[in-house]
Amino acid sequence: MHRHHRTAALTATVLAGALFAAGCSSGSGGKKAEEGGAAVSAGRADTPRMTVAMVTHAAPGDTFWDLIRKGAAAAAAKDNIKLVYSSDPSAGNQANLVQNAIDQKVDGIALTAAKPEAMKDVVAKAEAAGIPVVGFNSGVGAWKELGMLEYFGQDENIAGQAFGERLNRLGARHALCVIQEQGQVALESRCAGLEQGFSGRTDILYVNGTDMPSVKSTITAKLKQDSSIDQVVTLGAPIALTAVQSLGDAGSKAKIATFDLNKELVKAVQNGTIQFAVDQQPYLQGYLAVDALWLYKTNGNFSGGGTAPVLTGPAFITNDNVDAVAEFAAKGTR
Repeated sequence: MHRHHRTAALTATVLAGALFAAGCSSGSGGKKAEEGGAAVSAGRADTPRMTVAMVTHAAPGDTFWDLIRKGAAAAAAKDNIKLVYSSDPSAGNQANLVQNAIDQKVDGIALTAAKPEAMKDVVAKAEAAGIPVVGFNSGVGAWKELGMLEYFGQDENIAGQAFGERLNRLGARHALCVIQEQGQVALESRCAGLEQGFSGRTDILYVNGTDMPSVKSTITAKLKQDSSIDQVVTLGAPIALTAVQSLGDAGSKAKIATFDLNKELVKAVQNGTIQFAVDQQPYLQGYLAVDALWLYKTNGNFSGGGTAPVLTGPAFITNDNVDAVAEFAAKGTR
């Protein structure tokens, strides 16, 4: 699919969001500090036990979600929260999982809205049941309309525009944007933003992100078919690493850059196999989503004034700064 456009100037206001803990440990002898109505002992909340359901659209085997879960688990441990995680890439099944959480009368729900329309009814049901819902990772353009309390993530269109402008500076002329799940709003927005920011030609290629051999063969076939493609843009670290193999199979001289990180991708940036990556900080997204529900239930706090998302990206990881990120990627937090 071919799309042509004029260069679009990137204009965006990045909103900085910070969550402040209502209480903190005294730092001596495990004493409790009573601040803002919450008691914290030895770095862990001494508030009533809460149950939070986190429901995502994660596909099996996608390492990106390991970082989300790690951040969520860290916040849950700090806040005396029982975290119940579930996921399904099918929007209908994900909605059913949210309904299950409502039926179980959890204290809060954190969810991704990759296909917002599928979440509309269950978010309304949660609200009717008095269960606060926060969004993260996907659905930045729909969270307010859905009635969520807060949102933590990246504005994917802005990130895509910035990505395209970087490709302009690198001299790319013909980009292939690989989408691993058709209709997923975050992924579609990335490629749409890329087309706005990139002054060259952009093709969109849909692949099945749950079938890596198919991803590899589909990208290979496209590169063989059109030798003018000099830039492959992928929207996930596993897809990027698979695309490296596709380039070899196709005998292509195209470059690869990607959205999202994992520790293998960081190594690929270090050795020059991948030009750069855009990090949306998934660990932070998982952490903030869970911590936000604790803050709201404990103190009535919420971030962004109820109108603005808390942005966790985009952060560009290049050969110039990747070494500073590598130690955190090895720990599974970037």
